[in-house]
Amino acid sequence: MSKGGRKRLVWSVTKTIFAGALLCGLVWGGYEIGAVLRGNPRVLSATAEAVPVKEIVLTTDGVLDHEWVVKTLGLPRKVSLMQLDLHVLQAKLLETRQVRTANVARVFPATLTVSISEYSPVARLMAQVGRDEPQAFLVSREGVVFEGFGFDPAMVKTLPWLAGVKLERDGEGFLPIAHMEVVADLLAKAKLEAEHLYRTWHVISMERFESDHEIEVRAKDVGRILFGVNDDFFRQLARLDSLLDAARARTDRPLREVNLAIGAQVPVTFEDPELVPGVAAPANVRATTAEMRRERTPARPAFLDFQRNNKL
Repeated sequence: MSKGGRKRLVWSVTKTIFAGALLCGLVWGGYEIGAVLRGNPRVLSATAEAVPVKEIVLTTDGVLDHEWVVKTLGLPRKVSLMQLDLHVLQAKLLETRQVRTANVARVFPATLTVSISEYSPVARLMAQVGRDEPQAFLVSREGVVFEGFGFDPAMVKTLPWLAGVKLERDGEGFLPIAHMEVVADLLAKAKLEAEHLYRTWHVISMERFESDHEIEVRAKDVGRILFGVNDDFFRQLARLDSLLDAARARTDRPLREVNLAIGAQVPVTFEDPELVPGVAAPANVRATTAEMRRERTPARPAFLDFQRNNKL
């Protein structure tokens, strides 16, 4: 081997030995530091307390944002992770009834992670807390009543108002509304299968739920629609859709009541007692002043058999 070759070989071996020694030193140092930390947690605590929280990372399935979390937690300036009480922070998040579950965790050296699950609204209602002015609240499928932060105002306006319920206080909030999941099923079916009908619904009432097992809907073109909670909502929506089409084909008078709760024989009450399907009416135009006076008298129901006529 030439003199230059021997020098290259020696240099290569030297580098290999040096790299091996460095790697062994790093492994040994890491093991020793870990042993010290495991044997003396105060070392880790002292290190963590010296570093203030630099970041809050939010994970959510709803609409609450990072700004809301920061404001709700209200962390002091230059506070460290080890100075935080995670249970207290979690309780702060859960005080907002919109939050279903919350989890707060430390990620050293200076990150706080927040993971929350939120309720979604299906209706809205007006309620008064103490002597404050009445305000609008949102209601979830589970019957949870909450103020609602972060939702698109345009979306909220599409939700029907909930009526016929009596709220009971639970600390600073309200107890969940019983049977709300049934109402939510009706609303979901209407929005999914008959959105053109759902868009006309202004108020949905549970006043007759306990006594008659019925849900009352007040719509733009119908004064009152009664749904039976023990019958399939899809079938009732199909009957309602056919009934409204047939009614519009026969008259331009608005409907006062449609009772879908009794099955295929659907009682329909028109605003004008003289104008019912199959009965001629003078001119068939919108109500005049004289006709409006006649509307004060009890209305006469008209019974349409949509199961026979429309094969529903």
